[in-house]
Amino acid sequence: MSTSAITVTVKLFAAYQEAFGLPELVLEFPENTPVKAVCDRLIVERPELAKWRDITRFGINLIFVEPETLLHNGDEVVLIPPVSGG
Repeated sequence: MSTSAITVTVKLFAAYQEAFGLPELVLEFPENTPVKAVCDRLIVERPELAKWRDITRFGINLIFVEPETLLHNGDEVVLIPPVSGG
């Protein structure tokens, strides 16, 4: 039995947007993938983001979620690192 792929849109903010130079990415993952895997994958592609791993918050479809929350096909994911400003 094979695992199906799901597609999610990842909205990038702050350090993530700076690292990729894009406001969003469309990525595929296997079914039953937790949202924290999105962050892990981006860090593999841009290792300089590793310092944000443990302090990034996750959102799915405009709701903040825990890192273990499972993704579903068509979800919109946001990664929110701490930001500063005034």
